[in-house]
Amino acid sequence: MTETLTQLEAADFINRSFKPLPRAYGDALVKVAKTDPRIVALCADLVPPTETDLFRDELPERFHNVGIAEANMIGIAGGMARSGEIPFCHSFCAFITKRVLDQITMQVAYPNLPVKIVGFLPGVATMLGVSHQAIEDIAIMRAVPNMAIFEPSGPEYHAAMVKLALDWNGPVYLRMKRPETTPPDFIPQSLKVGKGVIMREGTDLTIIAAGLCVKESLATADTLAKEGIEARVVDMASIKPLDQALIIESATRTGAIVTAENHSIIGGLGSAVAEVLVEEGIGLPFKRVGVKDQFCEGGTTPYLMNKFGLDAPAIADAARQVILKKG
Repeated sequence: MTETLTQLEAADFINRSFKPLPRAYGDALVKVAKTDPRIVALCADLVPPTETDLFRDELPERFHNVGIAEANMIGIAGGMARSGEIPFCHSFCAFITKRVLDQITMQVAYPNLPVKIVGFLPGVATMLGVSHQAIEDIAIMRAVPNMAIFEPSGPEYHAAMVKLALDWNGPVYLRMKRPETTPPDFIPQSLKVGKGVIMREGTDLTIIAAGLCVKESLATADTLAKEGIEARVVDMASIKPLDQALIIESATRTGAIVTAENHSIIGGLGSAVAEVLVEEGIGLPFKRVGVKDQFCEGGTTPYLMNKFGLDAPAIADAARQVILKKG
């Protein structure tokens, strides 16, 4: 017979079930801010979801919660940057790009100021639906002059995002995704501006991915290997500037390319890679995996990745198509 839990026992069970998530980005931002007094943090009333609570607690005199006012936050950050500070502005991806494009272009990018724009909830990966889904943000920010765009594939690269942002002498857009569960212990990895990372070697095709689709692409490579297809997998964490040399070398080496991204196929990573290939006069079997020209819906990340064709099976299907075209 199952015993009934007391209230204290139930509370203890719940607390143990919800382990605190790692804050690799937030912790790294505080760490570097303690060595550089120019760094300040701004937030649009989304402190815990953007991992800025530690900054608020550790460096309260350099933390500014402006409320639900992203446009105002960007304007404030522009003024701070002109005064010698390095502002990191935080909100959800959809709010900090689409809603404030004019402020970003005129008050940050045009004067080429070191304002670092940090968005969370990238692409379809949210329960909150269309209003909170940023499936056009990379396309928008790619078109803004002076703007760099970086997206980590996992928490092991979150600290590297802070360094990349500081390495870029101008405005930056960081496209971040908090882990939904506590991941196994991970070793922080480094990145370089304008460089992709080869995660797996292969000779039959190259899968160039970013963000959540990197893990899916590695799973795809495992599946394809059982079919006798060896796929190179590239983590293109630096979306702008883009590693054109690696794209060209991968095209020459493998003769077929698939891109995979948690974003619309229009104007994102796939478009950026295609532009490089066309301008170099390289013709080869090529396929983009991403959100088609459509709106999505709220749901769990695995459900949405599957429904809208962003997961490992969808990437594998695209890979098989380019291999068939390759002959």
